[in-house]
Amino acid sequence: MPFSSLGLSPSLLRAVGAKAYLTPTPIQLAAIPAALQGRDVLGSAQTGSGKTVAFALPLLQQLENAPLESLRRVRALILVPTRELCTQVGEEIRSLAAHLPRSLKVSIVFGGVSINPQMMRLRGGTDIVVATPGRLLDLVHHNALVLGSVTTLVLDEADRLFDMGFSEELGRILSLLPEKRQNLFFSATFPPAVQALAQTLLRDPVRIEVLPTPQTQPAIAQRAIAVDASRRTQLLRHLIQQNHWSRVLVFVATKHAAEMVADKLRKARIYAEPFHGELSQGKRTQVLADFKASRLKVVIATDVAARGLDIAQLPVVVNFDLPRSAVDYTHRIGRTGRAGESGVALSFVSADTEAHFRLIEKRQGLNLPLEQMEGFEPLQTAVPAAMSTDGIPFDASTGGIKGKRPSKKDKLRAAAARGQ
Repeated sequence: MPFSSLGLSPSLLRAVGAKAYLTPTPIQLAAIPAALQGRDVLGSAQTGSGKTVAFALPLLQQLENAPLESLRRVRALILVPTRELCTQVGEEIRSLAAHLPRSLKVSIVFGGVSINPQMMRLRGGTDIVVATPGRLLDLVHHNALVLGSVTTLVLDEADRLFDMGFSEELGRILSLLPEKRQNLFFSATFPPAVQALAQTLLRDPVRIEVLPTPQTQPAIAQRAIAVDASRRTQLLRHLIQQNHWSRVLVFVATKHAAEMVADKLRKARIYAEPFHGELSQGKRTQVLADFKASRLKVVIATDVAARGLDIAQLPVVVNFDLPRSAVDYTHRIGRTGRAGESGVALSFVSADTEAHFRLIEKRQGLNLPLEQMEGFEPLQTAVPAAMSTDGIPFDASTGGIKGKRPSKKDKLRAAAARGQ
């Protein structure tokens, strides 16, 4: 079914044609007609499925048909969890809006940079705001934004907004919005916190769940390699050199690990940079630009890079540290195998993380043999792991997954598991 069957205006059909979007993805096919009718939407689809276009086209059509006197008053508000996703979504909307007969102003605002230039750009008003929650509230506090005219609220990567601790900010933002508005919630997963918010805010929503099919499932070859924790960096270096990977995105658990692994690779003459939340926004932007342009070979990242980043033709993702959850595993490996391309996802599994890997495997419906690389055969053997009450394994020495500081509850559970 073509885009022309969805009820889009001629200008927006020209926009999707200019972007070479030939046919709607399943989430677009289901969500666009419902949103054009003014319905609230609760949409769930895998990463890389085209969710941005699914909400961007309907809200642009609504603004295209809005009265002239409503211009430069914030009509659409899109909340996202990270700065990089904020930029990515905003630029996508700008490129689609460029084909409209009426000029619309799209403002992209996020923290980590000076607020003053953003306040200057908001003078004279704006039509669409794409924002991270904290910076949006800062701008409201400085009277640079008024949200009383919002007619459409979009939560993109809604589950991640809650994971990153934005629930309090979300509540404050919602109190500033008109009660009568359209709500569009999109995410790859809907944990209980998001479901509870949806039940509170959405009015008779159209519920859309697009499950992966053999046709839409990304072509990602998933592998697991057994290796001692102390030799992971050596193995990573070996694999990069042996396979002549042009680019590789490596996920670690902490900022310290990102800095340390990148430094060791640079000493081995492999051009690598860390990427984490404590870098300046300028540095983060530069690292991503260099990586996308293939000027940078390896990026060592925390989970700040696991959502929303669209890096074309990225061949390899490596889980240097295993993710905390099976959901994060999905988002991490989803950085490769995008837009019909194939990719490889490797996970390093050490003795103290094997039980956790098996849990991820079970929840993902996988059955991956633990490979061994010649010269890197593990010397340590796995020990039985105690389980926390939420089903996440931990070993007695750390009380949690490697790279994660154990909480007081984790320590108490570990003690109980040891019979203390």
